[in-house]
Amino acid sequence: MITIYKTNEQNKLCTLEMVEPHCWINITNPTLEEIEQIHRETKVDRQLMIKLLDDEELPRIEVSGNSTLIVIDTPFIEDKRHKNRYVTMPLGIIFSNDNYFITISLKKNEVIEEFISGHIKDFYTHMKSRFLIQLFMKISVKFLSDLKLINKEIESKEHVLYKATENKELVYLLGLQKSLVFFLTSLKSNDIVLEKISKGNIVPLYEEDLDLLEDAMIENKQGIEMANIYHEILSTISDTYATIISNNLNRVMKILTSITIVISIPTMVSSFLGMNVPLGNLANNPWAFAQIFGISILLSIFITIILKKKDML
Repeated sequence: MITIYKTNEQNKLCTLEMVEPHCWINITNPTLEEIEQIHRETKVDRQLMIKLLDDEELPRIEVSGNSTLIVIDTPFIEDKRHKNRYVTMPLGIIFSNDNYFITISLKKNEVIEEFISGHIKDFYTHMKSRFLIQLFMKISVKFLSDLKLINKEIESKEHVLYKATENKELVYLLGLQKSLVFFLTSLKSNDIVLEKISKGNIVPLYEEDLDLLEDAMIENKQGIEMANIYHEILSTISDTYATIISNNLNRVMKILTSITIVISIPTMVSSFLGMNVPLGNLANNPWAFAQIFGISILLSIFITIILKKKDML
């Protein structure tokens, strides 16, 4: 899908029907026909756009003809029902010397939607360098926001794991740990791209935008630190609770074994007395059943006390 935007004289974002200079072309999940259309209207190398059809495209910078491609990873929630599968998705940004600014993503991007909805201050489509830095800034903030969500999910599982005896909770944490690996890898790759842009050789940098670029780099580095910390915490928690689950299971088995021993005593006594052997006076005693039952209960209580003292029950 292709949508074209441009800020008007009142600095409001408007939707256009045709491509114009200083416009912003946003492409979501493009087809080859749409890529060909943009190529004809902007003269941007079609191969740059085709490369972005790969959902595993790595963050990098590539120059081709009059266009510069900047690929950066953005956070994305893959499973919205459970929100426990955070992944990253490449966002392609193409600078054209003919004053076109193109963004390409395979799925609807929350960061892009913030710009479209008008939530970003001082955003103008003709100020391409600032637009790029603002994108980097919002992507870094989005990473931090999702990292905090992951941390909350980790904390919410802690009280459950103390009593866990199954692997379900550990599998859940494994999904979060996998997400943190994706985030950490993407943030480090994004940091390399930001470092290259900060040198001023890729896109023109203006003095009023340098502070924003520095803030974006600080936010990205903070994201790297947070992802590292949460990954280490999650690794420690996973190892600790794997041991807790094993101990909980052993405790359950110990209790069940002890109960089996206690219950087997009355069975054993009744089995001995039920053998086809003479029992003497006990056989004709009207209180025989009560006596046998009482002896069995006393033996069971005695064994229970012994097991309890030895911390086996």
